[in-house]
Amino acid sequence: MEKSFYYPVSWSEAQHYKTLLDQEGVPYEIQSPLDLPVLEEGKLAIVFPSIPLRMYVWVRTLFYSDGLRYPDTFSLDFKLH
Repeated sequence: MEKSFYYPVSWSEAQHYKTLLDQEGVPYEIQSPLDLPVLEEGKLAIVFPSIPLRMYVWVRTLFYSDGLRYPDTFSLDFKLH
């Protein structure tokens, strides 16, 4: 999956978001601080590819903010290893 943006969430919030995203059919991936080192300890990242605008508006409303841009350097580093 091409990673575009993400939202950091607590472990306890992740299941709630996962359920809602699955119900709407939104593509995503969950990553830990091992996958995405910029995350704080105790956080997970819900990572999204580029998605259609209407779907992004729904996701943005769900999280009450714009997503954070997924760092390009990490995706390139992981592809090389």
